[in-house]
Amino acid sequence: MLELRPGCECCDKDLPPDAKDAKICSFECTFCAACADSKLKGICPNCGGELVSRPRRPAGKLANNPPSMTRVHNPAGCAAK
Repeated sequence: MLELRPGCECCDKDLPPDAKDAKICSFECTFCAACADSKLKGICPNCGGELVSRPRRPAGKLANNPPSMTRVHNPAGCAAK
């Protein structure tokens, strides 16, 4: 099950479970669409993988399958390319 991390690793923007602008790589590194598109050009700075839209978990499933509370913020890894 996806962690659904709570924020963008670059700018620390909140990305709740229903965020339509959350992007992830296959390792679940998480970014907002603005950072993923403008700064990262669709490529994860951590693994080099493709950044794709993160699926949204149905609200009714969040109680038993909560999102992660662990924030990862690494703006140094997100320098404009």
